[in-house]
Amino acid sequence: MSDRKILVTSALPYANGPIHLGHLVEYIQTDIWVRFQKQRGNHCYFVCADDTHGTPIMLKADREGITPEQLIAQVGIEHLADFTEFGVVFDNYHSTHSEENRLFSSLIYERLRDAGHISSRTITQAFDPIKNMFLSDRFIKGECPKCGAHDQYGDSCEACGATYAPTELKNAVSTISGAKPVDKDSVHYFFNLADFNEMLSDWTSAGHLQPEVRNKLAEWLESGLQQWDISRDAPYFGFEIPDAPGKYFYVWLDAPIGYMASFKNLCTKKELDFDEYWALDSTAELYHFIGKDIIYFHALFWPAMLSGAQFRTPTAIFAHGFLTVNGEKMSKSRGTFITARTYLDHLNPEYLRYYFAAKLSAGVDDIDLNFDDFSQRVNSDLVGKVVNIASRCSGFISKRFANTLSATCSEPLLFQDFINANKQIAEFYETREFGKAMREIMALADKANQYIDEKKPWLIAKQEGNDTELHAVCSMGINLFRLLTVFLKPVIPELVKEAEHFLNIDSQAWPVAAQPLLNHIINDFKPLMTRVEADKIAAIVEASKENLEKTAAQHTQIAPEKKFEPIADTIEFEDFAKLDLRIAKIIKAESIEGSDKLLQLTVDIGDEIRTILAGIKSAYAPEDLEGKLTLVIANLAPRKMRFGNSEGMVLAAGSGGKDIWILSPDEGATAGMRVK
Repeated sequence: MSDRKILVTSALPYANGPIHLGHLVEYIQTDIWVRFQKQRGNHCYFVCADDTHGTPIMLKADREGITPEQLIAQVGIEHLADFTEFGVVFDNYHSTHSEENRLFSSLIYERLRDAGHISSRTITQAFDPIKNMFLSDRFIKGECPKCGAHDQYGDSCEACGATYAPTELKNAVSTISGAKPVDKDSVHYFFNLADFNEMLSDWTSAGHLQPEVRNKLAEWLESGLQQWDISRDAPYFGFEIPDAPGKYFYVWLDAPIGYMASFKNLCTKKELDFDEYWALDSTAELYHFIGKDIIYFHALFWPAMLSGAQFRTPTAIFAHGFLTVNGEKMSKSRGTFITARTYLDHLNPEYLRYYFAAKLSAGVDDIDLNFDDFSQRVNSDLVGKVVNIASRCSGFISKRFANTLSATCSEPLLFQDFINANKQIAEFYETREFGKAMREIMALADKANQYIDEKKPWLIAKQEGNDTELHAVCSMGINLFRLLTVFLKPVIPELVKEAEHFLNIDSQAWPVAAQPLLNHIINDFKPLMTRVEADKIAAIVEASKENLEKTAAQHTQIAPEKKFEPIADTIEFEDFAKLDLRIAKIIKAESIEGSDKLLQLTVDIGDEIRTILAGIKSAYAPEDLEGKLTLVIANLAPRKMRFGNSEGMVLAAGSGGKDIWILSPDEGATAGMRVK
């Protein structure tokens, strides 16, 4: 176990709505980094919490006729369920509406106050006379004072980009009641951020931030730091300020303190030392993963608050860009987002984990989820390159060698090449260059597939007396597959867990000095991942079509299922000779929701696993087909159908209905055997 002690956080999701794919960029990025650290043997903790305070929470609960506490409890359950299904595993997931957060918020405030960093003064604000509450800029709308655009918020115009005070809006109204706001005075409390100008200038230029973030903060520092309003008036859902009855901490004060509160909660559960990670003299590493839209709060307010309250500051803050979907901007306020739950209803979450990993870098650039690229990349890389290695080799190991790998490694230099790659891949993971790591791993997958293509085990298997060579080649392929999975483990942990079961090995650490599996018994191979199907993507778009109407029209036109037409023309023998007829073993058979004719078959054709849609549902139950052999056309071009892609054709005979028979090969047939 390493001596590194690491505490990692992601920004806290707000408890007024569901998790969407834009959120998941950050949580998947963080989870991959944390899983890598743990795989390397580091002491690494990943904590997070729901951000639960503020006016929007209070108003939403009021609209739903429940208390804010009831609302945040339900949303917290939903958030954690979504994260869990996407493989995002926190060591602790808490809430900012917790006793730990109340105590730390009060402690930090009191230390800042006693050190002279808190001041108060009377300010004039917009007030809703019907709801009897002060209005933030986002709860006021009217006409832009610059260009006259209607329905603009109280701080800036989305039409012309102008910024202004809410009092400058023309014909302003409260978005809560529709009433015209009136001006009203109130005493507010402020954090004197300018007291920390020198400290922040030093901290932001000391390597804690990405270069582009550091440069932006330098601009803000140069223009001068303003006082930060940290109080809100009742009614407000949050923590009351200790020495100011009727005044509440602004949500952005106690939100980042939620990192400390969640870790304190974990310390209580696990008997950890809180001060070891948060005291001024802490030698532990502290990292925050955040979106680029909240840099100001995390890289100015937060380190200043911590410094003024005598706590340590972050080791580094890692910002990422936004997510677009097929080029469309995602916006919670506009509703143009796909929720995590909608995705989970249709697709394997590890597809998205891999796709995000392949797109992410250490910078703050936006990334785009392009569905065509998404399908191609997952199908090509994970299914076509990685899983296909195990599929191509395992059948021979099972049928010819009783699931036992060779006692010797036939290609020690090739195996060592894969081991040596661990250093570069580890560096890419450590520096959050996940896209580069995925490219490095897929280059190894190409090398493994090239080895198998050159050795051609399917041809060796047909030659008498070549069992030793066949055993060596396929065992080598399995060993290379194992190393690919250990490199991919931070990204696709569930697939790798299934691969480890297939390989009959314990959970794999980072392979600094891994040895090949020799004379080792593996388990029967089962398909580890199927291809992304176009109909599943279409279903996601359909479920989100109110949000993605433009995307649906431009990018997801799925061809309807075609009917077979009677054969009208004859063919020459040369045409028939082009057919690649194979004996295939049906590994899995499934009904297809919405189709009364088709079954989805996963078949082993010897050197590849295929998915074939067959119109035989009227004659066979899925459980009657698994393990049986059938005849397929292997070189039929893939066909996009209403219910997905079909990668071949099953040959059957009969008049239809229940009278459909899959052709039965002789008992000596094996999957992959060509029929002449």
